[in-house]
Amino acid sequence: MASPPPSGIFVPVPTFFARKTAVDYNPTTPPVDIPTQVAHSLYLARAGIRGLVLLGSTGEAVHLTNADRNAVISGVRAGFDGAGFKDYPLIAGTAAQNITEVTTQLEGAKKAGAQWGLCLAPGYFASAVSQDGIEAWFKAVADASPIPILIYHYPGVSNSVPIPPTTIAKLSSHPNIVGCKLSHGALDDHILVASSPSVDHSHFSVFTGLGQQLLPVLTIGGAGAIDGLAAIYPRAVVKLYDTFHSTLGEQAGKSDSTGIKEKLAEMRNLQYLISACEKLIVRWGTVGIKEACARVLGFGDADGARLPLRGGFPDGDAEWKKWEGVLGELGKIEKSLGGGQEMVNGIAN
Repeated sequence: MASPPPSGIFVPVPTFFARKTAVDYNPTTPPVDIPTQVAHSLYLARAGIRGLVLLGSTGEAVHLTNADRNAVISGVRAGFDGAGFKDYPLIAGTAAQNITEVTTQLEGAKKAGAQWGLCLAPGYFASAVSQDGIEAWFKAVADASPIPILIYHYPGVSNSVPIPPTTIAKLSSHPNIVGCKLSHGALDDHILVASSPSVDHSHFSVFTGLGQQLLPVLTIGGAGAIDGLAAIYPRAVVKLYDTFHSTLGEQAGKSDSTGIKEKLAEMRNLQYLISACEKLIVRWGTVGIKEACARVLGFGDADGARLPLRGGFPDGDAEWKKWEGVLGELGKIEKSLGGGQEMVNGIAN
């Protein structure tokens, strides 16, 4: 049986493309910007992020060629190795529907340095597929994959294809399927997998794709989150995870003497601020994450996605102004935890 990724906070990183000032900039298909990709990845690792998801939904997997994919993964792996982060956990996303194409991408991911794959459910024929078909698709991918895979259930980008907990529980017994990322708001589905007595939780881990659910998901046995907001405020999201485990998890009783009542209040406040800031991600998705990475941390162009996403916020500064208050509050916590010096109350200099 293959092993799942380690528990903790993972970031589904955006894919950075050449800035408009770059000599190789192409307005139709800007090339990937490996130096910026590596710099952002190292920033996250040094902030306590447990691992990265490259080429997921936030990473615009559907906009990338296989050559782009391999360049991003191998570039990030080389950056980590060079900076002393040997074997840093990397999960490579796939968004293709054809089993051969998915396994080809997983083979490329392994060669480039990823240890796991995150496979988006095939949703093109969502209204016609059966659960038997979904189960057979994932088993076929897992059988052929040279690296362990996780099930990626994100109805918002896969035509609302259903994958109920019963199907996930069946798939959890496959020796090369080691977890799932659930990017939807049905907390009961999280519970029915993460707390299920029929799932071997030493082999199969449940990650929420929504930071606004982090604290509830941890309480029911979830392994952590693969969270877009953590691309901008990594220390604040990690702080919530660490505080839970030092107070109520396996590290309980081994931390400082602060009372549980105070720790619960701290966790609730962090979860409140994270949930409020996640509204930016819910509203704008990849566009919002790229906008915030540029404005808060200085990584990439604010409107640096590939078509048809390229363009950033339609109202630019006016839209950003709406989010400054709540982002500033979380930014203060991030800075108090050692966040980047470029941050001033969560807003870039």
